[in-house]
Formats: sequence, C-alpha cells, structure tokens
Amino acid sequence: MRPDLFQAPDYYQLDELLTDEHKLVREAARKWVKREISPIIEDYAQKAEFPKQLIKGLSDIGAFGPYIPLEYGGAGLDQISYGLIMQEIERGDSGIRSTASVQSSLVMYPIWKYGNENQRKKYLPKLASGEWMGCFGLTEPDHGSNPSGIITNFKDQGDHYLLNGAKMWISNAPFAQIAIVWAKDETDRVHGLIVERGMAGFTTPETHNKWSLRASATGELIFDNVKVPKENILPNKSGLGAPLGCLDSARYGIAWGAIGAAMDCYDTALRYSKERTQFGKPIGQFQLQQKKLAEMITEITKAQLLTWRLGVLKNEGKATSAQISMAKRNNVDMAINIAREARQILGGMGITGEYSIMRHAMNLESVITYEGTHDIHLLITGFDITGLNAFK
Repeated sequence: MRPDLFQAPDYYQLDELLTDEHKLVREAARKWVKREISPIIEDYAQKAEFPKQLIKGLSDIGAFGPYIPLEYGGAGLDQISYGLIMQEIERGDSGIRSTASVQSSLVMYPIWKYGNENQRKKYLPKLASGEWMGCFGLTEPDHGSNPSGIITNFKDQGDHYLLNGAKMWISNAPFAQIAIVWAKDETDRVHGLIVERGMAGFTTPETHNKWSLRASATGELIFDNVKVPKENILPNKSGLGAPLGCLDSARYGIAWGAIGAAMDCYDTALRYSKERTQFGKPIGQFQLQQKKLAEMITEITKAQLLTWRLGVLKNEGKATSAQISMAKRNNVDMAINIAREARQILGGMGITGEYSIMRHAMNLESVITYEGTHDIHLLITGFDITGLNAFK
C-alpha cells in the first residue's frame, strides 16, 4: 500500500469562507480517512467486500446524521459540515461515502422529518451510533427514473399493513437492520414504512459481479406478504415529495462527495507528473500534461464555489431541488472526467490498484447514474428554467 500523501487543493482560498468548526470537522474526517480507509480500501475493492469495521469510525467522525439534533444522537452540525464530511469520505472511496449518505439522508432524515417522536427516539440514536444500519427502498426493477410508477404496495389489514413488492440497487441492504420503504396504499398514495430485519417475508439478497462501488454492499429488498405494524408508517409526510425530499439531501451530499474523488485524482496525477520522467524531463513539464492539470484544478475550483454557495443556501433554507440537481450533475460529471484524464497522465500505472484513480473512475460510473441520472438532472434544470416539462 502506498502512503496517503493527499494534499487538498484550494486554489481560490475557499478555506477563508469556512468557519473554525467547519475546518475542525473536515480535518477530523480527513485524518480518519488517511488512517482507516486508505490503507485497506484497495484490498476491499478487489475483494468486492464492504469493510464493516469502518462503521464505528464513521459514527465517531459524525458521518451518520451530522445535521440531526443532538437530542437524537446526531452531531447537530450545519449543512456545510455535512458536505465537508462527505467530501473527505469520498476522497477515500465513493462506496464508503454511499454508506454514510444513505444512513444520513435516506434513513435518518426521513425518520427525523417525517416520523413521530416515538420513531425518532427509537431509531435515530441507534442509527447515529452505527449500532443499527439502514437502507432506502425506492428504486424498483422496472421503475428507476420514474418513481411515480412504483408497484410495491401495502394493504390495511386492520391491526397491521401487508407489504408486497421488490426494490433493487439498494446500498446497505445486505446488512441493514431497517429499511425505509416507499410503497403505495390502496389509493395509490406513496408512504414511507419502516421495515425491520426479521419481519417474516422480508429478505435482502446481495447483488454480486459489480465493476463499480465494489467496496459497498448492494442488494435487493423483497417483500412477500410482510406484516408491518401500523406504528411503523411515517405519519408526517406522504406522496412522492416525501422520498424526493430525502433524495435532495442525499444529492447535496453527493455534490460535495464528488469533489473529494476529483481532488484525489488530481492530487495523485499532479504528484506523479512531477516524479515520472520521459524524454529527459518530468512529464509535468510537457504542455499537454499541464493542459490536463490546469483544466482539472479549474473545474475543481468551480465545483467548490458552486457547492459552497449551495451549502449557504441550504443552511438558510433557500436551496431548491433544481439547484441541488445542478450541483450533483455538474460535480459528478466533473469528477468522472478528471478521473479519466488523471488515468491518462499515469499511463499504464493508472489502471493498477497501486493508485486510487481507476477505482474512483469505476465508482463514479455509478455515482453519475444513481439518485438521478446525468440526463434526468439535465431535464430538471431544463424544466426549472423553461417551465416546460420534458418528462411528459
């Protein structure tokens, strides 16, 4: 394993826009990633195994529900702190960041925002500590970009609900203790249900043979006449806006996380360009390599500014879904392009596990698709600026 020599680029001195607390939170996450993720992640990606021993550390750095109030076990931090934690974790690996994003924005967030006080007290402290892990069931085998078409459903059976259906591409599914499942009632209204492992008829088969997010556990959720207690329905919001609100929070975290992956690829390529010599000089001295590196730092800097401003708007309660879509789409596209260019700077070494670049590139192929594909986010922006709906 090569030593983790990462140095974060800050070309426009954005650190001056951060508070002391922001910098402390980021530094704690960065040190933890260097100590705990970097030495092991290539091996776990090669084995296609999630390193479960990282769960406690993720909790310790506040990665589970950082913006959840202290009374429920969260860290009580602001949205920029949440983003910075996601940035640092994804600098280590997108799959590990996915685990934290799902736990925070897709499991804890809906319980906090849409649940009742009993549900908050029962579940949030265990999720914040990592004692329990959760997953989020919206995507189905035949309904991804069109979640309004979901067919997973539940029927009122008097003293319980009877849940049937299936979800797929679910991060954390194989080991999660609970699932936040979005299903339609008998009137086709979408509701969130808390489904616990051990409920009869609920299974979570793991998805194998992935070339991407290999250090993240992905699976399906199968519901075969699952009896769900009535107190497990999230009472305070229904309709498709409920899961989409969770996705806004998660996409915001992804926008920050993708910057971390891009920074790691850039930092690796910059260092390599100064060490690798060809034709009697470092390859970083050649114009074409400088062009690649100059464009990388330019795009990273633009993404940092975009995302910091989005964080300010989110703290003020002003960020729109369309603004979040723009940042998610821009930043993941930026990161995947930087990963590809960085891989070229490293030549053949860029495809080996001795460096992080190819792993980042493969991971970002999933990130550019999940929680709203590249094209769907483009159309969300188009709808927002024209008022004309291209989805219908």
